[in-house]
Amino acid sequence: MSVIHPVILCGGSGTRLWPVSRKAMPKPFLPLVGEETLFEQAVRRVAGDDRFAPPLVIAGADHAGLIMAQLGQSDGARLVIEPMAKNTAPAIALAAALLPADDVMLVCPSDHHIADSAAFRSAALAAAALAREDYLVSFGIAADRPETGYGYLQRGEPLPGGFAIRRFVEKPDLARAQEYLASGDYSWNGGIFAFRAGHLLAELAAHRPNMARLVAEAVAGGRTEGAQFLPAAGPFAAIEGDSIDYAVMENTARAAMVPADMGWSDIGNWAALAEALGGEADSDGNIARGRADLAHCRDVFAWSDGPRISAVGLEGVTIIVSGDEVLVTSRDGAQAVGTLPGAANQ
Repeated sequence: MSVIHPVILCGGSGTRLWPVSRKAMPKPFLPLVGEETLFEQAVRRVAGDDRFAPPLVIAGADHAGLIMAQLGQSDGARLVIEPMAKNTAPAIALAAALLPADDVMLVCPSDHHIADSAAFRSAALAAAALAREDYLVSFGIAADRPETGYGYLQRGEPLPGGFAIRRFVEKPDLARAQEYLASGDYSWNGGIFAFRAGHLLAELAAHRPNMARLVAEAVAGGRTEGAQFLPAAGPFAAIEGDSIDYAVMENTARAAMVPADMGWSDIGNWAALAEALGGEADSDGNIARGRADLAHCRDVFAWSDGPRISAVGLEGVTIIVSGDEVLVTSRDGAQAVGTLPGAANQ
């Protein structure tokens, strides 16, 4: 049986984790949970396991240096340089076009936290088995709360190791999220996938023929420089970008999911990071990184790379000091951090 090819997507700027995450050093390349960066964790999650090939990383040119440095001695790893950001469908299609048609690709964002690597690998093997049967497979993340910030997958008929996907659901309001959680039929859509490379390209050609054609032209006109592959910029620039969910997953008749209960978080904002770091909280739920004195506080997240943070009598507040920037937000306001002028105009 052929090995599984991890494809690590390094897109996005992580603006909701501003001011620590910035364009020059965005979220995947920061040690937010533990001493390794999220990208290093993504690479290590399948390293040293002969069922998985060295990773194929998709990223923009701005972060190529960071990626090569953090890959370190990862023998056989390759980096595909996107000429420009076009969302996930073209990025994944680039990887598929560079792999043998019958090989299975495991698509993973570079900036998620997964606490249980063994559970991740187990889900990956189940997903790969379905992908070899020409299912397009999503990881269905075990939902443990009525989360309104994620899309959902509704389970359909059972399959070996997983389920057909009955439908994809956009981010719901709270009442609907509570219904989904109570039903037990829904999982979060974590943006992790398994595909047979040739079948993914065939489905893309069926549902987004122009995108498929232009990706093929970009690969055919591309060039290899050492461990890096540079697609031709002209065809790639002509692509109308789209997510893999909209371009393929919601259109195919072969969508499947495997359940995954693996301590997953997308670390999508400061509230999500505080939750992932919950093991560091004191008896009042406070988490402090760097110099911080918190008196009579509850559920306060304080992070400083230098100046002391001193807070008295606060509850449910996040205080971030990074360089010359200071952010103060409620936990509920964390989703909107990326819209602040400092984050948007960095």
